[in-house]
Amino acid sequence: MLVSLIAFVIVIAICVLIHEYGHYITARILGVQVHEYAFGMGSALKQWVNKKSDGSKMTWSIRLLPIGGFCRIAGMGEDFDDEVVLPGQGFNEQPAWKRFLILLNGSLFNIILALLLMALYLSFQGVLDMESTRIGEVMQNFPAAKADIRVGDVIKEINNKEYTRWPEMSQALRDEGAKGEPVNIKVLRDDKILEFKILIEFNQEYGRPMLGISPSHKRYGFINAFASSARYIYNMTVMMARGILDWLLRRQEVEVTGPVGIASMSGHAMRSGLWAFITFISLISLNLGLMNLFPIPALDGGRILFVLLEMIFRRRLPDKVENWIHAAGFVILISLMIFITFNDVYNIFITH
Repeated sequence: MLVSLIAFVIVIAICVLIHEYGHYITARILGVQVHEYAFGMGSALKQWVNKKSDGSKMTWSIRLLPIGGFCRIAGMGEDFDDEVVLPGQGFNEQPAWKRFLILLNGSLFNIILALLLMALYLSFQGVLDMESTRIGEVMQNFPAAKADIRVGDVIKEINNKEYTRWPEMSQALRDEGAKGEPVNIKVLRDDKILEFKILIEFNQEYGRPMLGISPSHKRYGFINAFASSARYIYNMTVMMARGILDWLLRRQEVEVTGPVGIASMSGHAMRSGLWAFITFISLISLNLGLMNLFPIPALDGGRILFVLLEMIFRRRLPDKVENWIHAAGFVILISLMIFITFNDVYNIFITH
């Protein structure tokens, strides 16, 4: 439980702070005033206040509940009575394109973080190379080890049929092994072709015939890592969009998890090692960035939708009306989060 709590705080801290920093730094670059940059929700535990000569102030704060954070920008309806909004520096005074960028860049920073973390993973840890048949591991006491097949060998043929990719080669080993007869395997080792005749026995633990080999790891150069990471981000985005569409059209059920579920998964990822934890942070950051772009009131995407409509129709919704819509959306989102959290707790403590 303690590991899960610590892991959850780290994941949320990284993902939320980078999201809010995207809003903060964009606002400051575009000359928009920021009242407060905070990690967490609820009462303030610690605050650092930077008072300026023009009467304005900027507050950095850490709050009681480490489950979120915010960047409170001047002119967004969250100004306190004792706070000065400098003329021309309020969010509501800015042209549509500035407001669009400020709202967008929180999610954009999350997506960039996911891209960077995945690129680091591909460069330093690497992934299983499924595009070749090179052996990366030989398991002890399995047929491959007994036959003296070694790490680095490249499987070329199985029963006189050539294979170049691991998935097809692995399936062929299972299919041929299931026949109960010795399998003829040709491997490339040090520019020489070696031939083995091996009986691939059925393994009770794995429930299938097992030769006892695993693919090699492939590490990417940094440029290629970025390209592969970008493809991963794109594929995950498409997968998420399709999943949500299927859920809305009731074509399939989608399992939704909240803070408790994320905490449980965070702990599992941390216990699995550094790189597993890094990839989990990447996944959560990507999900946070994409989810915030959904056109739902109270989310960045809902605010972006209003800005885009303003740019199209050249008319702006009154601030009070828009704030009311976002407030209603916030209540709905909080209610949904409470419901999801209840389900998480039920699944963890009741069904297990």
